[in-house]
Amino acid sequence: MYINTISHYLPTEVIGNEYFTNLNNLSDEWIVSRTGISERRKASSEENTSTMAMQAVELLLDKIPYSKNEIDLIVGATYTPYDTIVTLAHAVQHQLQIPDIPVVSISSACSSLLNAIEIVEGYFAMGKASKALVVVSDHNTAYYNELDTVSGHLWGDGASAMVISKERQTKSDMQIKKLITGGAATSGKAIEAVVLRPNDRGVIMPFGRDVFQNACIYMPKVSQQVLQACGMTIDDLDYLIPHQANHRISLNVINTLGIPVEKLISNIQYLGNTGCAGCAIALSENQDRFKEGENIVITVFGGGYSYGAMLLTV
Repeated sequence: MYINTISHYLPTEVIGNEYFTNLNNLSDEWIVSRTGISERRKASSEENTSTMAMQAVELLLDKIPYSKNEIDLIVGATYTPYDTIVTLAHAVQHQLQIPDIPVVSISSACSSLLNAIEIVEGYFAMGKASKALVVVSDHNTAYYNELDTVSGHLWGDGASAMVISKERQTKSDMQIKKLITGGAATSGKAIEAVVLRPNDRGVIMPFGRDVFQNACIYMPKVSQQVLQACGMTIDDLDYLIPHQANHRISLNVINTLGIPVEKLISNIQYLGNTGCAGCAIALSENQDRFKEGENIVITVFGGGYSYGAMLLTV
């Protein structure tokens, strides 16, 4: 499989840490030292998960190396849906006016990007599609409780879109060499550590330390697994893009793997935790810096303790 091109969309409103200092008496120094976050983006009252996704798709259209009408699968991913019936993926299908193709939306918390791509892998393997659009979008500020001093300051909004083909389309395509996902819901406080229950407003994170500890176990582990599956070692890795949950987690992951900080790609400092869109946004932001032959690992960890890693070669 090949990623042909990728885009991202960010709302224009920037929320700095001073907002939470005034609201919750949390200092900039305190927030940065514990999370790495200095600012984040917030969707406007006219925006939602689906509109941000559609904005990302609009930014993608001019870069697709074939007609949009050749897209024969759309997979959307979010855990913060605007509409649970007219899903993110169906909103995008309506936007593109591509009829009569498979359209699927999924949620596996912050790991949803890789599970969405894995669905594409399955459709390709079954011969049911050959060119897919994957859209990831999270509107965290529609769901969070900003008065929560534990997690209210973590969240940002954003979206990303990418087209993936079964066969190479251009020389600049990024090849998906290996993709591994899993569920670790049997570990620690997996089903209660971080939750977003529709009937109880707000993201709740009563066991943040348990999330931290398990993320620091599973992301390095699965990153090693995707490399080993392709006969590679950490020395072959040029960049690591971990889920943008907490900068301290990212630093712990690269320390465990023995990767220098220069190989870490991170955007949480200025975007906050953008959920399942975070890694895709980071890939889109940095696509021009990648050189032919370089290897990139994206690794994710999410609520319910979903996890995964994907190896890309430029």
